[in-house]
Amino acid sequence: MAAVSAAPRPSMPPRLALRAHLFSSASPLPMRALPLLRSRFRSLTTAYAVKQDTALWTPAPVSAISAATDDGSVSLIAVDLSDATDLVDSYTNPGQYLLIRVPGEELKPAYMVISSPPKAGPRFEFLVKSVPGATAGRLCALRDGDVVELGAVTGKGFPLDRINPPDVAQTVLIFAAGTGISAIRSLIEFGFAAKERADVRLYYGDTSLKSMSYQERLSNWESTGIKIIPVLSQPDDSWKGERGYVQDAFFRNKNIVNPSSTGAILCGPNEMQEELTLSLVADGVSRDKILTNY
Repeated sequence: MAAVSAAPRPSMPPRLALRAHLFSSASPLPMRALPLLRSRFRSLTTAYAVKQDTALWTPAPVSAISAATDDGSVSLIAVDLSDATDLVDSYTNPGQYLLIRVPGEELKPAYMVISSPPKAGPRFEFLVKSVPGATAGRLCALRDGDVVELGAVTGKGFPLDRINPPDVAQTVLIFAAGTGISAIRSLIEFGFAAKERADVRLYYGDTSLKSMSYQERLSNWESTGIKIIPVLSQPDDSWKGERGYVQDAFFRNKNIVNPSSTGAILCGPNEMQEELTLSLVADGVSRDKILTNY
């Protein structure tokens, strides 16, 4: 019988290979060699980590930055990805997100939903609420030409196949609060056949009109077949629309004609999503047709 050769062992990262060598019984080492080996171990570990880290991040210049709200609390940031076509191509579904950081900063990278729709050209846009002392605050202080670093596009986005074709969900109820509208913008501008459905509503909540993003886009969104219901939790006395939170506005007038042909899309605080999910399921809406982007 012919001898069977052993399969080659998979290569180990430098830190593990060196550790295996250090503690192998086949290679006894004098004590005086330990400081030198520890130094080599640290340098190899650092080099391996840098190599790993470099592979994860894509540098990109800021191509535009502007206030997204009247009170300046939220910024719209666009980055140029002309030299990062692979990253652009990996963004395929509304609601996907990625990590973003500012080079040279020790701040923890922040997850950001991509607010521009897929296939919209070689740039990503982000809606960023300024948070002092965090990456979000640092991003809002950037200028055109400053460089950021982007991680890989993550998540599956909204599973739109669960509410398509349109006959599966003739009613689609969309709920967004605060910067949760970022993912919803991507969804609306990407398209989900809103005009082929009988009833598509967007309940869009924020504190006040001064802190509400994308007001200049609302009329265009309505032209795609979506009824928009703004909801303000702290409006001024002149506000004549819905007050409270988005779930409050919905609970006051649900108007679900056929629960079996109803879907929902949620993007906002956990409490909002939990309350709406419980209510919709109790009304007969399939949990499988209640979509989130995570």
